[in-house]
Amino acid sequence: MSVDGEVRLRTEADEPGWEVDPDDEWGVAVVATVGRQLKLRREAVGMRAGEFGTAVGYGEDLVYKIEAGKRIPRPEYLDRADEVLGAGGLLAAMKEDVEKVRYPKKVRALAEMEAKAVEIGVYECNNIHGLLQSEEHMRALFEVWLPAYSEEEVGRMVTARVARRSVFDRSPAPMLSFVQEEATLRRPVGGKMVWRNQLERLLELGKLRNVSVQVMPMGSEEHFGTGGAIELLKFCDGAALGRSDGAFGGRPVSELKQVRILELRYGMIRAQALTSRESRAFIEQLLGET
Repeated sequence: MSVDGEVRLRTEADEPGWEVDPDDEWGVAVVATVGRQLKLRREAVGMRAGEFGTAVGYGEDLVYKIEAGKRIPRPEYLDRADEVLGAGGLLAAMKEDVEKVRYPKKVRALAEMEAKAVEIGVYECNNIHGLLQSEEHMRALFEVWLPAYSEEEVGRMVTARVARRSVFDRSPAPMLSFVQEEATLRRPVGGKMVWRNQLERLLELGKLRNVSVQVMPMGSEEHFGTGGAIELLKFCDGAALGRSDGAFGGRPVSELKQVRILELRYGMIRAQALTSRESRAFIEQLLGET
């Protein structure tokens, strides 16, 4: 970008939301390491921070903060730095770890657990579960949150949630089962077209052989899901992890007895819900009504 023929260098004001979360120990370590490598490379070729900043399009102050591990460098910053400093791809290769730092710590941890699970079971009563959401629906949900997120924060969280969908592409494929409350299917967050696309995504995912999508009807008189959402993950070594809003203080649990309690609740919820075939017909009916 230029003004009156002069190049305008990027400053912190141009990049809101790229600060390092001080409570994210791993993220802090990654950004510090990347910053140190950038500084060493710059000094090795004899470039001053201001000179380097001009070459990559960043202000000197922002260059110092990135090198000090106080700011997360954008992917394009690393690409440009690699080119300017002649690093032969070594700096650009750091983009993968830096990208993960951009994801909130709790989201990153959840994605790592989902990536290892051989079986995932979910009961959701408030919204469509994150793994099932279309990108437009994700954004709509984040945009109605209070207190309001900035556009930068919304984009960051959408990117992190989209990345979690890689669980559907794994080979061998994990077994995935979802039970959604009927109310979550009737709430048109984002407007009519966003909601139609969301229902179509549910139907699309339900066609996968390793995915089961069931609906818990609002008219069910007996309901074992009144304690809140449940998520169960099972791993190839026999270990399991579970969490429920209404059990064990909402904390993740791995102790066998506690996990079995959540498994029992989830099993009863699945038994009370519509079958996968019935659920598909129900979603198709909703789609036809929109």
